[in-house]
Order: sequence, then structure tokens, then C-alpha cells
Amino acid sequence: MDIFETCQKINDFLNENQESIARDELIKLLDYHSQHEIDYSPLVNHLIRLTGLYPYLQTETANWDDKFTYEIFKVDIGRKKATLHREQSSLLKKLIDGNNIAVSAPTSFGKSFVIDAFISIKKPKNVVIIVPTIALTDETRRRLFKKFSNDYKIITTAEVELAKKNIFIFPQERAMSYINKIDSIDILIVDEFYKASSIYDKERSPSLLKAIIKLGYKAKQKYFLAPNITSIIENVFTQDMFFEFKLSFNTVFLEKHNLYKDIGKDTLLKEHALLKILHDTKTKSLIYAASYAQIDKVSEILIENLPISDKPLLLNFSNWLILNYDPNWKLTNLIMRGVGIHNGQLHRSLSQIQVRLFEEKNGLENIISTSSIIEGVNTSAENVIIWRNRRSGGNSVLDSFTYKNIIGRGGRMFKYFVGKIFLLEPPPEEDTTQLDIPFPDSILGDIDENLYKGSLNNEQINKIITYKDEMYEILGKECYDALLKENVFKSNNSEFIKTIAKDMKLNPEDWNGLSFLNSTDSNSWDRLLYKIIYLQPGEWGDGAYGIQNKKFIAFIKVLVNNWTKTIPQLLNELDADDIDIQQFFKLERIASFNLSALVSDINVLQKEIINNGVDVSPFISKVSHAFLPSVVYQLEEYGLPRMIARKIHSNHIIDFMDESLTIHIAIHKFQEIGKIKLLQYKCFDEFDKYILDYFYDGITLSNEEIN
Repeated sequence: MDIFETCQKINDFLNENQESIARDELIKLLDYHSQHEIDYSPLVNHLIRLTGLYPYLQTETANWDDKFTYEIFKVDIGRKKATLHREQSSLLKKLIDGNNIAVSAPTSFGKSFVIDAFISIKKPKNVVIIVPTIALTDETRRRLFKKFSNDYKIITTAEVELAKKNIFIFPQERAMSYINKIDSIDILIVDEFYKASSIYDKERSPSLLKAIIKLGYKAKQKYFLAPNITSIIENVFTQDMFFEFKLSFNTVFLEKHNLYKDIGKDTLLKEHALLKILHDTKTKSLIYAASYAQIDKVSEILIENLPISDKPLLLNFSNWLILNYDPNWKLTNLIMRGVGIHNGQLHRSLSQIQVRLFEEKNGLENIISTSSIIEGVNTSAENVIIWRNRRSGGNSVLDSFTYKNIIGRGGRMFKYFVGKIFLLEPPPEEDTTQLDIPFPDSILGDIDENLYKGSLNNEQINKIITYKDEMYEILGKECYDALLKENVFKSNNSEFIKTIAKDMKLNPEDWNGLSFLNSTDSNSWDRLLYKIIYLQPGEWGDGAYGIQNKKFIAFIKVLVNNWTKTIPQLLNELDADDIDIQQFFKLERIASFNLSALVSDINVLQKEIINNGVDVSPFISKVSHAFLPSVVYQLEEYGLPRMIARKIHSNHIIDFMDESLTIHIAIHKFQEIGKIKLLQYKCFDEFDKYILDYFYDGITLSNEEIN
């Protein structure tokens, strides 16, 4: 490459007001410098400044005006300063000025830096950050803990006592439990807010919208973030917000390789292309496979063709999975070959460990994923391989919006200037994304029309009044208004709540025996569980309806021993019901989220309607924590698997059965014990110690971070 000639070409683009093209060409030039270990000349530094990429300035070789720019765009992001690029700085200024902002920017934009700088500068009392997944909850917690734990209590789980200054980080469902506990919110931040549209998350969008309207009512300021949105249709959820939809400011360049043109529909050519990419690139790759079935297919190809790694870390992890999960699980064979799997159903600690290993130089080289990789974690790779051009689930064709989000994982600031995108199937046609967020009728029954009338139209207000009149007839006005104010219902389907309430009012005898759910004899649960899950058919597993119910109830009765038995032991018991490790993950998730929410709403209604002194809160608590001690279940979100917690409990290091133990007390105990002392216990194997090191990294500060 002729560096001077390339600089001249970039300058010409700038003179022609084609800054985006100039920036792309400059990033490719910086990649050339990185590959050949060449220092930036004053000319290259000057072009970096002109294109607004200030963090890339190399101050050792820059002229004084470029050095000055580097310094004046530095901001405190918590315990250290960082130079923002031009658009980050502009966005931060608008937030500091108190504006409500909805921003759409590329994955490589660096939106989290803006949040950190805002907290550091404005020092708000209460910050609420809603994220789409529990994995992203922990990732955000770890980042903010390192920066603000001395000044803020960082809260990620339910039922935590508040401090004077708090940063709340959680998915929308968990946010609802704090609505009545937080008097005022200084800033409400919603990450990946496009999920408020049912087009992108049909199941969970109502709960996000409910959180936005209820938390937004208490928020002094709002900041919503999403990638690749071009416009938004007028709606009540963002009506007072300033829109920043033109931030097409990339800090990396995406280099696309259209291999599908030569592959066509030849499956063998496609397989060979995948293997050739992995062989030739020798760098980190994300493989988007769309569905669980396609993950299995790609897994089989890689297991058959990739050699077993000689990396001790990966072999230790594979052996750890064999011991603690299932020796016949495909993941154990993949890990041996430097390949991980990321989807939304794995145990959260397993997903976190794999992402950590993917970041390690001597860890995983590749991850096969559904779209969970774009919404669950902020990881990137040099290579993104589109194996299948379908949306997660595998049925509908990949839309332009999701496609851009996936390939946006290619490249990383300061690490991979150029992200290489390999398309093994055709990409979708280029399209604009107009975000439509209608007010769903399903949440109207949980909204106070007087409190939120400024956000509702007349038709919606009339629907709420009609619904409330029906609920008043069943429960009484005073009772229903109190329940509404307390935000007690977990379901986001108001009609469903009304259906249960009517049935209890008309047929109370059908609900006799609910107290059996508190029994230690799980065989006594059958009749009630069948009745409860019948209320929402199709939610409880795979197969025909009757088989679903039978299999799910069998699973629940085995899951009761989740703390006292190992996962291999539980799988052995579940073998008769044809439940494997993949179904175990899925059914455990359904139990802890769907079943616990359903029984919770039933419990609320039966206490008011039947009023016979029955309270099944103990059962709800147990099933919501997958029958693990509550703190053990919560610690998995922090990256500590249950099997290591069991060793800690068995060796009398921390008593996880102590009913007074909370997550924050447990974390304090871990901090008091210290990593060095804990690792001296002989009960931990080599990979246990690796996991504990990762866990401690998220709850402690190094001397360098303290200073």
C-alpha cells in the first residue's frame, strides 16, 4: 500500500463531503499500519482528527493541535479517563444538558462509554438500566462495579435493600418489582429498546413497554439505545424524546466476502467453505447458525473435521463439562476443538464462561450462535460467518435489521480495525427500519388510566375503564385498585388474569387443594400442576399437548432435588421421560420463569377471591429459583455455577441454606474470604479455580483499579 497516496485519496473524499467513505478508507489504512507495525505519521494523525476518530490518535507522533484534540475530548468514565470520538462527545453533551434521547448507532459506536461518562459527571442518585438478557445484566454489572462500586450500590436481583445511591441493572421483568420502591429515577436507560416492538420480541415486548411507561413516569431523564433504526413511528413511549437516528459513525470497517455466489445450494461446497474460513483465518470467529437444529448441524461438521486442541484450558473445561453435565453432550466434544455454543437456554454461568474463554488468547477460537450473541453480550470477533440466512428459530428469512446487528459483531475498536464478514447464504436486501411501537391491549389492565392518562388516547382509556369495571365486579374496587398500585401481577396478559379471576369466582371448589403445592411430597402436586399448566397450553415443552404436560410435570418432580443431586444424577432419572441435557436447560428455564409467574398470579387472586388462608409463596419461591437456594441461583448470574457453590457449602465455607443470607451478604462473605484463601481448599479442581478467578474478577477490584 502506498500510504501517502491513500492519504491523498482520503483527503479527496473529505473535500467532497463524503466523510463516511473517507472514514472507512482511513480505518483500512489504520489496519494496514497495525498489521505491519507502522507508527502513524503526522499526516495520518491529522486525517484521524478530521474524521472524528479521536481515540485512534497516536499522540507520540501527532502534531500539537492533534494532541490537543486528543486531550480535550477526554472524559472521566469512572476511575479513569478515556478519549471519546466526535459523535460520542456530541451525544454526551446532549445528555448532560438534560435531554431525553433515543439513539440509533452501530454496534461499534461505543454507547456504553457515554453512559459511564454521564454517571461520572452528573453523579445521579438513582440510575435504572434495563437490558434484554440476564447475561448482559452481569456484563454491565461487572463494568460498572469496576468504576462506581465505591459510590453506588449496584443492584441486579430482586428484593434488595436500597442505598442512598443506586445503579439498578436488570431485564424488564425484574424491574417491575422495584417500581414502588424507587421514589425518583434520575435517568432511565433502556438498552436494545427496539425490543419494545412485538416484531422483534413478541413474547417479552409487553413487559418492556409496561416497564417503560411505569418507570418512565418516575424518571427525570430517559436514554434509549438501539442499533440500525432509521426512523420511529409516533408512539406514547417515546413522545417526549429527542431522536438521534443519523449516527452512522463506524469505528471499524466491515469487509464482506460473498461466498454464497459460488456455493449456490450445494451443501458440500458450503461445508467446505466453512472449514476453509476457519483454517485460513486463524482468528476468532462467530458463526451465526440461526436455529438449534442448525447449531447441531454445524457442530457435527466441526466435530468431524477439526482436530482436538492441545490447549490445557480447553481440555480442562471439556473434562469439567463431562463431570458436571453430560459426557455425551456435543458441547464437550466441541470445546476440545476450540468451539463454543451460545444460545438463550444454557445455564447463564455456562454462557458467561464461554464468552470469557472466547476473549482469552489461549481459549475458544469459534462460537456457534443463534441471535442470542447479538442481544446477550457485547463480544466481537474478527470474523463473522453467516451460515444460515434465517432469523432465530429458523423459519422466517433474516431481515435487514437483524442481519446488520449480527454482522455488527465483526471487528473491534483497537483490536480488529477490519471485521471480515463471510456470507455462505445470500444476505437480505438493503432496507430501512422504521420502528413501530403500538400500545398493546394486553397490558391495559395493568395501567392506571388516571396516573398515565398523558400517555394514553381515548380509546385506550375507555378499554382500561371497561376492564377495570369487570375486575371490580369480581374483586371489588378497593381490592383491585390496591393490587394495581402494588404491581403484583407477573403476567403481561390482562385478559388471562381476568379469565383466572372469573373461574375462581364461579368455581372456587376447582381450586381446592392449592395448599398441596407447599407439601414436601411432590407426588401430591399432580392435579394442581395439570390444572395450572392447562391454563396456558403450548408453554411447557416439545411434542403433542398431552405429552408436553406429562413430561413437564415429571421434570418438575425431579427438579425438586436440584440442590441435593448433581445434574448427571438428575439426567439419569429423567432418561425414562426422554429428557436430555438440552431439554433440561429449556424446561428449567420455563419452570423458573413461566411457571413461577403463573402460580404467583394465581396465588394473588386466590388469596383475594377464595380467601381460605392458603398461601403458596413458599412453592413459588422454590420454583422461581429452580429449587436451588435463592442465593445459589442468583450467584449463577454472577458467573458462579451451582456445582461450585455446592462444594463451598459442603466444605462449610459459606452456608447457603442460611435463610438470612442475601446476595449482597454472600458477596461480602466472598470478599472477606478472598480469592487466594478460597483457592487453597482442596475440593476445587483446575477448572473450578479458573471459574472462581473469573467470578472474583466481577466482585473485587485490583490494586490498579483501586488506584
